[in-house]
Amino acid sequence: MTRSGFAAIIGRPNVGKSTLLNQVVGTKVSITSASPNTTRAAVRGILTENGVQVIFVDTPGIHRPKTTLGGRLNETAHAAAGDVDVILAVVEAGKSIGPGDRHVITTMLENAKSARGPRPCVVVNKMDRTSRDGVAAQLMAAHEAVAEIALERGLEEAASRVEYFPVSAKTGEGTDELIDYVRSLMPESPFLFGEDEVSDVPEATWVAELVREQLVRKTKQELPHSIHTRVAEFEWPHITVEILVERESQKGMVIGKGGQLLKDVGIAARRQLPEGCFLELKVRVEPGWQKRDDILDRFGY
Repeated sequence: MTRSGFAAIIGRPNVGKSTLLNQVVGTKVSITSASPNTTRAAVRGILTENGVQVIFVDTPGIHRPKTTLGGRLNETAHAAAGDVDVILAVVEAGKSIGPGDRHVITTMLENAKSARGPRPCVVVNKMDRTSRDGVAAQLMAAHEAVAEIALERGLEEAASRVEYFPVSAKTGEGTDELIDYVRSLMPESPFLFGEDEVSDVPEATWVAELVREQLVRKTKQELPHSIHTRVAEFEWPHITVEILVERESQKGMVIGKGGQLLKDVGIAARRQLPEGCFLELKVRVEPGWQKRDDILDRFGY
């Protein structure tokens, strides 16, 4: 009998959720950057080994939203934590457990309050950035935060089932133990995806996300939230990706002086696509799209 199930990865922005997903699956299925809220949808990465299939669900960073888009991203993250077999709440090894982390831990415990619900797990990530003593201190701080929140909300039983794992999503240290633990919790079930599948992200969406990843990295903190990408034409080997920004001034920033930034983005994205691909990038202004429900509906947020 095969086993198959879901493990949601939740956390505040920039704790390394997408990097962790890519590490445990063994290939890149979710884009990454140093900018908050790079992940805008629940991205599924699939690991199938020895009769067990785990569908890891990467989620947008849980944060205090400032736009309609931000609110929808939070809704996506909370929804993903509801109907899974394991919840992995990710915190950073080198930073104190702040209000954002406590909200994430609360979300984990609330969803795991039933004994038949998801198994709660706290993952202390980025252990490569701090000392062994620092990692041990953060594990203890996380345990104390779980206990405090559980006492406040009457979730002591859920807290008693929490497991703790220190990992480095970047180097892979500690991830084998985490994977083994998650695999052990998968219920008996036929495989939900083919054994050779590693993601459920459509190819067109993946190409658009590769372009957005490079734009976010190259524009750094100036534009990330104002950028949306989508494939306007996909007829191999020609792919046209449309880049939408909110203001005319942002259009020039995306294109760059003499078109150089846009050219660099295209080159970097094309390197991750099959040889022979012709990638065309177009920039268009969609005023205030982050705050418009009609646009967000059309974009699938």
